[in-house]
Amino acid sequence: MADRDTLPLPLEVRARLAELELELSEGDITQKGYEKKRSKLIGAYLPQPPGVDPSLPQERRTPVTPSSSSRYHRRRSSGSRDERYRSDVHTEAVQAALAKHKERKMAVPMPSKRRSLVVQTSMDAYTPPGEEQIPRPDTSSGSEGEGSGQGDSQGTPNSSQGSINMEHWISRAIHGSTTSSTTSSSSTQSGGSGAARLSDLTAQTHIGPIAHLSLKRKSKTGTVENGNSLRRSCEFGSELTWQPLETEENHCAPPDVTTYTSEHSIQVERPQGSTSRSVPKYGNAELMETGDGVPVSSRVSAKIQQLVNTLKRPKRPPLREFFVDDFEELLEVLQPDPNQPKPEGAQMLPMRGEQLGVVTNWPPSLEAALQRWGTISPKAPCLTTMDTNGKPLYILTYGKLWTRSMKVAYNILHKLGSKQEPMVRPGDRVALVFPNNDPAAFMVAFYGCLLAEVVPVPIEVPLTRKDAGSQQIGFLLGSCGVTVALTSDACHKGLPKSPTGEIPQFKGWPKLLWFVTESKHLSKPPRDWFPHIKDANNDTAYIEYKTCKDGSVLGVTVTRIALLTHCQALTQACGYTEAETIVNVLDFKKDVGLWHGILTSVMNMMHVISIPYSLMKVNPLSWIQKVCQYKAKVSCVKSRDMHWALVAHRDQRDVNLSSLRMLIVADGSNPWSISSCDAFLNVFQSKGLRPEVICPCASSPEALTVAIRRPTDDSNQPPGRGVLSMQGLSYGVIRVDSEEKLSVLTVQDVGTVMPGGLMCVVKPDGVPQICRTDEIGELCVCSIATGTSYYGLSGMTKNTFEVFPMCSSGAPVSEYPFARTGLLGFIGPGGLVFIAGKMDGLMVVSGRRHNADDIVATALAVEPMKFVYRGRIAVFSISVLHDERVVIVAEQRPDSTEEDSFQWMSRVLQAIDSIHQVGVYCLALVPANTLPKTPLGGIHLSETKQLFLEGSLHPCNVLMCPHTCVTNLPKPRQKQPEIGPASVMVGNLVSGKRIAQASGRDLGQIEDNDQFLFLSEVLQWRAQTTPDHILYTLLSSRGTIASSLTCLQLHKRAEKIAAMLGERGHLQDGDHVALVYPPGIDLIAAFYGCLYAGCVPITVRPPHPQNIATTLPTVKMIVEVSRSTCIMTSQVICKLLRSKEASAAVDVRTWPPVLDTDDLPKKRPPQVYKPSDPDTLAYLDFSVSTTGMLAGVKMSHTATSAFCRSIKLQCELYPSREVAICLDPYCGLGFVLWCLCSVYSGHQSILIPPSELEINPALWLLAVSQYKVRDTFCSYSVMELCTKGLGLQTESLKSRGLDLSRVRTCVVVAEERPRISLTQSFSKLFKDLGLHPRAVSTSFGCRVNLAICLQGTSGPDPTTVFVDMRALRHDRVRLVERGSPHSLPLMESGKILPGVRIIIANPETKGPLGDSHLGEVWVHSAHNSSGYFTIYGEESLQSDHFNSHLSFGDTQTIWARTGYLGFLRRTELTDASGERHDALYVVGALDEAMELRGMRYHPIDIETSVIRTHKSITECAVFTWTNLLVVVVELDGSEQEALDLVPLVTNVVLEEHYLIVGVVVVVDIGVIPINSRGEKQRMHLRDGFLADQLDPIYVAYNM
Repeated sequence: MADRDTLPLPLEVRARLAELELELSEGDITQKGYEKKRSKLIGAYLPQPPGVDPSLPQERRTPVTPSSSSRYHRRRSSGSRDERYRSDVHTEAVQAALAKHKERKMAVPMPSKRRSLVVQTSMDAYTPPGEEQIPRPDTSSGSEGEGSGQGDSQGTPNSSQGSINMEHWISRAIHGSTTSSTTSSSSTQSGGSGAARLSDLTAQTHIGPIAHLSLKRKSKTGTVENGNSLRRSCEFGSELTWQPLETEENHCAPPDVTTYTSEHSIQVERPQGSTSRSVPKYGNAELMETGDGVPVSSRVSAKIQQLVNTLKRPKRPPLREFFVDDFEELLEVLQPDPNQPKPEGAQMLPMRGEQLGVVTNWPPSLEAALQRWGTISPKAPCLTTMDTNGKPLYILTYGKLWTRSMKVAYNILHKLGSKQEPMVRPGDRVALVFPNNDPAAFMVAFYGCLLAEVVPVPIEVPLTRKDAGSQQIGFLLGSCGVTVALTSDACHKGLPKSPTGEIPQFKGWPKLLWFVTESKHLSKPPRDWFPHIKDANNDTAYIEYKTCKDGSVLGVTVTRIALLTHCQALTQACGYTEAETIVNVLDFKKDVGLWHGILTSVMNMMHVISIPYSLMKVNPLSWIQKVCQYKAKVSCVKSRDMHWALVAHRDQRDVNLSSLRMLIVADGSNPWSISSCDAFLNVFQSKGLRPEVICPCASSPEALTVAIRRPTDDSNQPPGRGVLSMQGLSYGVIRVDSEEKLSVLTVQDVGTVMPGGLMCVVKPDGVPQICRTDEIGELCVCSIATGTSYYGLSGMTKNTFEVFPMCSSGAPVSEYPFARTGLLGFIGPGGLVFIAGKMDGLMVVSGRRHNADDIVATALAVEPMKFVYRGRIAVFSISVLHDERVVIVAEQRPDSTEEDSFQWMSRVLQAIDSIHQVGVYCLALVPANTLPKTPLGGIHLSETKQLFLEGSLHPCNVLMCPHTCVTNLPKPRQKQPEIGPASVMVGNLVSGKRIAQASGRDLGQIEDNDQFLFLSEVLQWRAQTTPDHILYTLLSSRGTIASSLTCLQLHKRAEKIAAMLGERGHLQDGDHVALVYPPGIDLIAAFYGCLYAGCVPITVRPPHPQNIATTLPTVKMIVEVSRSTCIMTSQVICKLLRSKEASAAVDVRTWPPVLDTDDLPKKRPPQVYKPSDPDTLAYLDFSVSTTGMLAGVKMSHTATSAFCRSIKLQCELYPSREVAICLDPYCGLGFVLWCLCSVYSGHQSILIPPSELEINPALWLLAVSQYKVRDTFCSYSVMELCTKGLGLQTESLKSRGLDLSRVRTCVVVAEERPRISLTQSFSKLFKDLGLHPRAVSTSFGCRVNLAICLQGTSGPDPTTVFVDMRALRHDRVRLVERGSPHSLPLMESGKILPGVRIIIANPETKGPLGDSHLGEVWVHSAHNSSGYFTIYGEESLQSDHFNSHLSFGDTQTIWARTGYLGFLRRTELTDASGERHDALYVVGALDEAMELRGMRYHPIDIETSVIRTHKSITECAVFTWTNLLVVVVELDGSEQEALDLVPLVTNVVLEEHYLIVGVVVVVDIGVIPINSRGEKQRMHLRDGFLADQLDPIYVAYNM
């Protein structure tokens, strides 16, 4: 609309134009109407060239529908398309439908893919695929190519595809004119090329130095993060901060202290690019703004914006939504469409076939027929087999067939097992395993079984041990009790063998004896032995296997009488006579190939010419050549064979098909076979083929031949045709051609009911009710000639073979049972049977029925077809969120480009949406030759579906459309107004519930060291009273003592440091000093040195030597934000701060003075500083929150002492105790335990730096065991390291004497919801080493109060409850049983510390909440922090977070708001004081929670679901961006698995959270940044994603 914006148009015209566009996008007006109205509106304002009528449209279009003559020509053209699914009318319909969409280009953002992936799929080692191995010029269809340029809508043939294309020649050869095929190209304009051309920017994700979020690029072993090749360093995590992108007024975010503006600190927190580039990476693309006016870098965001815009476009009228404010979220229930077509016809009558006229000389059984012909005319040819050159390989005569089958019968009965115990008795089942090129051996074995009265079970040759579907065949053999397999010599040699030469047992197969049936291996029957030939009876003759929709294999039993009757019915229907010649291309082991080529042929002494599949692949014309050569009367083919012949027939001069009286099309039950039949007739009519010869038939394993068109002599009677509306069909109603004319299905009749049969049509589901005449249903047949049961499955047999159809009155139609055929159709006028599809291919989406074959046909009609292989498309449905969803999987040609394939995919979606009115949930393209195949080269559907659901299909392109398909999500939630305070407070009850408040025990009386107000005084007192008592022991990675400190040593060191601060640093009291030390003893000494000098210490994690660029800016920022006047550190770090790498990362000249404390002066300070007021600052605690905020809090001397005292009481710490600490000593409870508690309580702390665990994962546990420690503290990172690193070593640790039985408490120090799965697996893993499962617990702290809960020594064990995840989204707590659906386990976060009071308040209204209600945790305690340390006093946040009052109830107390959601629950347990114990359960941070669809989601819940979906997902993080949910997963596996994850992730989030994933990003291991506490930094990840810095393997934008 560029012209609209540049023209000076009045406002009302602009408004009208916008309306028009909306109408067009919603499909309310046609493109033509739009053009017309638009040009009218702006005509007056356009600068007109002289003499131009302004009302003409801007550009002329070639008409979309070709003229009738060209349509006739197109009917006859047949390019190299697979005719099974092709109807030219349909192709035109699809093109027309796409033309409608053409202008509203689908803005589908192209997925981004890493270069390595792109190369891999297109250069895949490429072997010519199965169905395509036929000589044919398979070049892309250039004549049907798209217009030459994007904007060019005229149908010019595409010049870039070679001047004249092969297919153009083919079409000329066929219809002798060149005018036909270009006409359609005008309508094939690429569906979304404008949008998809974005891929110029995106398909090549940029390769170059990528500033990983706080992480270095990956090495082979894992992440070189901070130099250690481990997933993430525990100690030096990526404490990066971020400048918030949206400054939402988040009630609980600490003030962002990073945004103050001094010249040099603006860019520091950004990870820089490679050192040579001074421009920060975030500026790598031009900036654009999102809807909220947030500037972001363009590439990723442009796509997301595009996606958002596409999704805003209303697709269909929104469904009526409702929401009941009960705990259940109700999924949208589909309301039936009031305008849907309903059947109106009369009730149909069952249709009877003609009488089966038994001819007098028909044999009484098939064996009798064989005996007759074998003795009367032994020289008559029975079967001729072909080699791969098409030369006759072998002719089996009736005499040889008779003698050899007798020999086989004798050997089966008498030569297997012993005389007393024969292995096979009459009635036993025997497997027949013969290759497709050896029908003679199969025929001999089959008749041998009939003569021996054993039951043959013909199956495919198992090629490999893991052949698709072979396992299921094994189950069938097992259930049939098969112990012997008959096979040919060649086949036996070809089976896989073990080194000893035995045939291994195939997966799922019973143990078999392989028996070779070649005559030379068999003994001759004695003269007096003769097979027992009876009349046909009700014994089972053979079992035919059938593969169901779900991949399971059933055996259909056919009795001898059914077998004979079926042969008689076929003989009568087809008019077979003795000694006719029949050419068979079909599989002779089952179905039509077996019935005509092996059974009926013998009854009539016919001669069968068998064409193997391998010959057809080499020479697709072979069957036509054999018909000519043998002057065959009958041929059995599939539409595929007709199509192949069409493609190849040009090379053939002298074809004459006049001898054919019947061409049986075996897959007539596929409605799309009609196009092959038409095209074949068009081409071969001139070669003597008569139209009435083509006889489609319909068959099913259960009902054998259902119907077959009879070969008439009267060529005037045209075959039956029906043009049905697809929309009607989807409601199960027959409506002839709708006014749309686009979505129609043309069906041909498959003849009439078989002789001696009775047929009716019943409703496909529920009670077998007879259909009306204009209703589609399942065909049922009542005849002797059907199967009788599924072997060994009586229940399924009853439902399929013993059906009694009912009239509307409820009376059964017949007293005889019917068999269901599995075919959907109707009986038309004149008793003609029409098939519209199969039950197996039926997909019921939102109450409408769609047939997989129809969807395949539509996909294949989307031109140009150069990207995928025809005949290699699988369509199936999967169940997601209580409805079926359509999935299409196709094989992509190796030479097609990403963009082309993507283009094709988006057009397929549009075509299917227009023609079938159904959304495709997922469209996946896989590399050539990777879909599982059936033995005869088709696609193995159930196996493909299985691979898709397991995530092992390995597609190379995926397009998911959950936004357009999933219409049954619950309604977004509207917040309910809160109840006013007046009605709710009654004493201590809120709305009838106890107020949720709890407190730890009192701090109790003061002991000797508690009279000191200051920690510095405690240290001096200890140095005097117990000078040699060891306070600290630091361990090295080998577990040896690296250094230790007694009370006196610490006091002396602190004095020297205080003296140095006064002398060299010239510091005043109250100055801030940054302590940049590795975890250890120097840090502790420096801290007390600062207190002695009256300075305020700030502990800062040192930069990492291998990762300075990302870790140093954070150090610099903390130093600046905390206003430190000096830095104290060790010599090594001092050098690092001044190194060349450091100066590349930050401006080193602006560092404050740096003092190194390695060589201290020998003197003491004049006196130790004593603070005047206990409320003055003791130290500052800086930490980066999970949302990436850097927040410093102030700790006063009073709070510090109260904190230490509270911990001392809770953990019962005394000088005689030893405590092992494996934590980072830089902030929160970790710092307090490392530096302060030992001095206050006098116990010995064994210090274990977490970074040493990367070298020796067992260090912490060995130390706990060696020092017989009762209490130990660790972080989640440490626990994860032990669980992953020591999982397989528990035995060896046990033998080294590791014993954890003395541990009373093992506390995980954390600021999040307890990670229950990690603590449980840790407990389970180390239970064998004596760890008591109840010893493991967690603590909880936050910025306003560094420790609120901590599991102490006394008091009840931590409890776990299960809550309903769906209720949590509505901010409610609903307790459920363990294991119930949607349950989420929550563990109590330790016991409330002494001196701490907690209340649960509503974060919006600030009112108190009742017991077991979800709200914000508020805390009141002597050791609350006294406020944020900020540059500018952010008074509002300060008072809100630290000095809040309840809005009603107790409005006096001052509370601090933690920013975490949780609830209190009174348990049945009693605590130390005898009161009932109140447990605090933390659910998650308010900052982290995501508001989606009006509900509150905690990222961890979605992440847990995602991690469970696939074994290769090691870590996951989610965040939102412009209302889209973005899921980032780390892939541990080959990059080929990346695209498997997209559908799985989308499915699980829909199923478990009712959310649609907008973007799925697959990245390498270690990309998701994690801080030192083991928490994910989701906001950094978001920034990195938007700034294009993740180097993702794949990014999928879901539609």
